[in-house]
Parts: sequence; C-alpha cells; structure tokens
Amino acid sequence: MQTRLIDTIKRKFAPEGGSTTAWALVIGDLMLDRYLWGKVERVSPEAPVPVVLLDKENCRPGGAANVAANIAGLGLHCRLLGTVGNDEAGRQLVDAVGQVGVETHHIVKLAERPTITKTRIVGGHQQILRVDRESSEIFNADEAAALEHAIRQAMADDPAIVVLSDYNKGVLTPEICQVVIGLARQARIQVLVDPKGRDYSKYRGATALTPNRRETAEACGGISDIEALLDAADHLRVDLALDFLAVTRSEEGISLIEDGQRMQIPAVAKQVFDVSGAGDTVIATLAAGLVAKLSHYDALHLANLAAGIVVGKVGTVAITAEELLAELANEEVREQADKVCDLDRLLVRVANWKAAGKTIVFTNGCFDLLHSGHVTYLEQARKLGHKLIIGLNTDRSVSALKGPSRPVIHESDRARVLAALESVDAVTLFDDDTPLKLIELIRPHVLVKGSDYTEDQVVGGQEVKSWGGRVALVDIVPGRSTTRIIGKLASVENQ
Repeated sequence: MQTRLIDTIKRKFAPEGGSTTAWALVIGDLMLDRYLWGKVERVSPEAPVPVVLLDKENCRPGGAANVAANIAGLGLHCRLLGTVGNDEAGRQLVDAVGQVGVETHHIVKLAERPTITKTRIVGGHQQILRVDRESSEIFNADEAAALEHAIRQAMADDPAIVVLSDYNKGVLTPEICQVVIGLARQARIQVLVDPKGRDYSKYRGATALTPNRRETAEACGGISDIEALLDAADHLRVDLALDFLAVTRSEEGISLIEDGQRMQIPAVAKQVFDVSGAGDTVIATLAAGLVAKLSHYDALHLANLAAGIVVGKVGTVAITAEELLAELANEEVREQADKVCDLDRLLVRVANWKAAGKTIVFTNGCFDLLHSGHVTYLEQARKLGHKLIIGLNTDRSVSALKGPSRPVIHESDRARVLAALESVDAVTLFDDDTPLKLIELIRPHVLVKGSDYTEDQVVGGQEVKSWGGRVALVDIVPGRSTTRIIGKLASVENQ
C-alpha cells in the first residue's frame, strides 16, 4: 500500500491523469492564532502567576484557515471562504494564508465584526494563558446575504471537493450548510464536514463527517461505551444520509463507519506536545486523498499519519507533503517488523481486512533457511488474494517434525525474514502439531499448500471449504529445499 500512497503524494495529490487544475474549497470560521513565546523564571510578586519574559511572537492561520493551510501544504490548490473584520488581525490572517498559497479572494470582510483572534502565551513548551477576541452576535441579514453570495460565486467555479470547518462561531448556520450541500449535490461534489454542536441535522446530505469521540458522544446522546457509541454513530450516518463517518479517537486512531462495515485505523504512538489543529489536519488530508481518488480507508490512513506529525509540534502547524512522505516511509519500515504479530492482534487485522472486502490467503510451514523456492511459492500464493498470512512453526514444533537438529534458524529470525518479503502481510507463530486451530480462527478464503500435496492431504482443507473457501495447490520450484541446502553444507564441511 505504501508504494501507491507515496506515488500519490509525489504527484501532489493530483487527480487521475496528472491534472493539477482540481481545487478544494474550504468554508468556515476563520481565526488568527497569535502566539507569544517566552521563558518563565519567576512568579509575579503582584499575584501568584508566572512572569513570561517575551522572546518572540508570531501569527498562524487558525480554524478553517488552518484547514486550508494544511490542504495547500499537501500540494492541492485551495480557496478559502469565511469572514474577517476590517482590522489588523484580519489583514494578518489574509496575509498568512496567502503566503502558504491559499487563494483568499472569496473571503468576506465585515466592518462591524472583529476577526476572531486567539492569543496564546507560551512559556517554554507549556501554554500558560489564552485570550480570545470574537463577537457572539448572530450574523445580521446583510452579513448573511454577503456570505451566501460569496458561497454561490465560489461553488459556480466547480471545486473538486468542499470542506465545511465548523467551529460554532456563526458562519456555518443551518441555512448556509444546506445551501452549500444542496449546490454540491447538484454538481456531484463531495462535502466533508468537521462538525460542532449536538444537532448535526444541518449537515444532512453531506458526504462525510469527522467528529472526535467526545463530539460523537454529544451528538448521540452522551453514550460512553465505545461499541455502543459506534453503533449509534452508524445510525446517525444513516439518518443524515452520509456516505461515511470518520470518528477520530486520539491515541486509539480513527474509526471508519460506512455502509455495512466498520474499520479501525490504529494510531502510531507519538509524543504529544499540542493537539491544537489535529482535527484540521485530519479533514484536510482526507480531502486531498479523496481528490486523488484514494479509498476512504487509505485517505483516512494518511490523515491519521498526518495528525500524528502535527501533534508532535507546539502550536497550530500545517502538515506538508514532504513530512507525510517521510512518515509514510518510516511506517513501511515499522510495518515490516509489525507484520510479526500474536494471535490477538492478527485476528483484529483479519477482521479489518475482511470488512474491507479483502481476500485472505493462508499458508503454513517451517521456512527454515529461506531460499528462492520459498520466495517463489509465497509470491504465487499472494496472487490468489489480497492478504497473505503465514502460520510459522515454532522451534519446538519444527524439532518435532524435522528432528532435534532443526531448525537451523531461530523462530524469531525466521519470522522477521519472512516479514521483510513484499508478498507477506502477516506472520504468526503456532506451536501445535498442525495449524488446524489457527485456520479455524482465521477462516481464510484460500488455503494454500505446495503441489507435492494432494488436496485431501491438506490440513484444514475440509474446514475451509465448509465456509465457502477453497484449497489451492501451488507448484514448487524443483531442486530447492532446506534439507538439500543443509546436506550440501554438511558435505562441504566434511571435505
């Protein structure tokens, strides 16, 4: 999977055919994130508060503006739509998103409303205080009309995807949301929503929502049990006529809920400095992935990786394609080692693979002194489905089968070498005399053995057929065997 995703990112998420004309429209609450950085060395004599010795200050796009900055950082053209005040903060915000390549001509300037500004005072890596400036007044008729006019103009330019970034600051009213979703449905444009509040009815008809676990619980009536919550989220998806829901669950990863299936995308363990903007990065990367024609699962997989990068930084920071490429390459190395797994982890993966419609292939063996015959056999087995699982005999079971001089290679080393093969998706050790129990737990679609067996000799063959699977016999490479290699080494040693 990594190779395909890396190629996609290298094309800067360009759609099929290599065109770079596709663009994303982000609509929502625009904010300016201002940071005051300094050192804390003493407590104020005036009150029990720290004194921050100011070192530097900077401004970054926040809210929907951060979503747009993330999309631009991934190489996809992006236009931003929302409101700012006719003030210095508004000018700083427009300049900040413009500098990262976001088009800003759809932004509406409102003279009677300040630009939403969040000022954070940071001592070292610790946020000490946040001061917000915003208006709680509902948009008046003229302001709402100006916003809707800008939306209709932007939608007329045929964006590839629309992202609604709702921070519950007044831009995305039920009326505005339904205008956007209605126009998008007419033009067959996907709409992603990062939602807020307890009532999600204003997002009805969107393509997908990306709430976090707390937001999902609020929208589903305060459910705390995760399985019950995901069931309720699926009912919510159906009620709102969504294609899918992506529930972000922090260190637990992302739950993808779509028609008839549920998949879990695990998080990668990271040191977390600041979760600010992680949700913005998720929806931005998801949007870029969908424009690139990735599946929902693959696009969310990338979004999960991207979020893991930004939480390791202090403050609101957008992702870049280069960072995502590097993380994807690192994941490929991790996944090789991670292919070797215990039975519990394997069964979770198998459930996810089956939910995604993948055909599971299973084979087993000792694989002692891996040679070209083994490699060819496994490559042929992998072609019979989407995921190849190897049941690997433990050292004890190899000795029971082959004699006390075997195996030559320790079980952990045999497993690690098998995991490095591109054709192999998972390796798990088993200690029984036969792999029958393992086969019954995995319930593969295809059971593979070498052509030196007959079908009736294959352990687990009848069981696999009983649940609709099949047995496949793969040709073995003549003259290639571990026993032959060991015999040749012994003869050389005796010369």
